[in-house]
Amino acid sequence: MGKITVETCEIEGLKVITPAVFGDERGYFMETYNYNDFKAAGIDVEFVQDNQSSSKKGVLRGLHFQINYPQDKLVRVVSGEVFDVVVDLREGSPTFGKWHGEILSAENKKQFFIPKNFAHGFVVLSDYAEFAYKCSDFYHPNDEGGLLWSDPDIGVKWPIPEGMELTLSEKDKKWGGIRGFKK
Repeated sequence: MGKITVETCEIEGLKVITPAVFGDERGYFMETYNYNDFKAAGIDVEFVQDNQSSSKKGVLRGLHFQINYPQDKLVRVVSGEVFDVVVDLREGSPTFGKWHGEILSAENKKQFFIPKNFAHGFVVLSDYAEFAYKCSDFYHPNDEGGLLWSDPDIGVKWPIPEGMELTLSEKDKKWGGIRGFKK
């Protein structure tokens, strides 16, 4: 044990994981995932799919979720830096509609565990970023849902520097707000 440090967040179920990093003059080594360590930390999830994306500065992806096949996710940044955001969409949750954000970077090596039924997105703060994540269910293209990244009812405080131009997909520009959210 002792290979990871797990911090809880103000929204129940969210966890920030910092792996132990072993470095010397050659570089470093770290375990990015060990089922036994994660299970001991209360994250007993079977991941079935790994994904990776690359994006340039100003790309904003999200806020996405799967409707009928929700996924637990373990996300991290391999290169660069992003501001990663989740929104609680769990029915009956006392924090429904609340958001939480974390800076994830290749430098801080933090990972973010996101339980099922959260919307997820990120904005790239560095010139370039590679984002990797594990999912507990397979991707179903006809099962996508989303919320507008700038929904004032959610009120995400994206750390977008003045002058940064955002790049969004056409789909991400058109999602509705949380008031109209129905699963």
